[in-house]
Amino acid sequence: MESRVATSTASPLAVLRPGSLTAYWRFQRAVAKAQLTAWLPAGRRLLIDISGPATAPARAAAPGHAVVRVVPAHPGTPGTPGTPARRGEHPAPLGRVAQVVAEAGSLAFLADGCADGVIAEDGALSRHLMAEDLAAEIARVLRPGGTLLASVDSLVLGMAILAEQHRWAHLTDLPNAEVVLIPWPDGTITRCFGPAQFYDLLTEAGLEVTSIRPRTVLSPSTVDHVLRKQPGAMARLVRAELQAGQDPADVSADEAFGISLVATARKPSGA
Repeated sequence: MESRVATSTASPLAVLRPGSLTAYWRFQRAVAKAQLTAWLPAGRRLLIDISGPATAPARAAAPGHAVVRVVPAHPGTPGTPGTPARRGEHPAPLGRVAQVVAEAGSLAFLADGCADGVIAEDGALSRHLMAEDLAAEIARVLRPGGTLLASVDSLVLGMAILAEQHRWAHLTDLPNAEVVLIPWPDGTITRCFGPAQFYDLLTEAGLEVTSIRPRTVLSPSTVDHVLRKQPGAMARLVRAELQAGQDPADVSADEAFGISLVATARKPSGA
């Protein structure tokens, strides 16, 4: 089962602050690009991208990596499923993006340990409600020492949506739930995670978590205020955000803010 995140101006995300969030979304996209660039491995590697519609594959391929972008196999989607990629083989030429149509949440067309990195941005693990299965697939296709960049919808976002929908009983029960599924107004569902749940999801799949943090520490109101006063300050804001993300912090301390969480992880070398 798959869900998607609403992007209209009527999105429940508007409950996070009054007025337009246009400046914040620009900032968030810029931060996501910078975080991806900082995560990219050195050299020329084989990367698998299972994110939603985004510029991540092209950006990842720019330094010379071979990127395989996995596209859900919806009815009427052109293309055919790929054949398994063996170790040492690149389904995409170096510096290029190859698109593969595959069943949502499955990487069965890829061989064990064939990938140097996996990009699961845009809440890919939140859109697949059986996130444990997808996390296990990610761990399977990563080579020992391979890395993951992933983002999920947070419990903060889930609570904001429930409050917008006046689901007070569900909101009260949310802190005690092991699996948090949040309905969007369009009928789709997203799975929301706290930092501890996100950590457990990745470690139980056999990965070593190296960091978990909110996508952005700077609040929408702060970003809006700065960009109103200094329209050209976007680059400085992004640098400040990345610097804040390098500061050591307890995982549980981040639970109080951030509508999405970003994690980096690696497959143990001895796996």
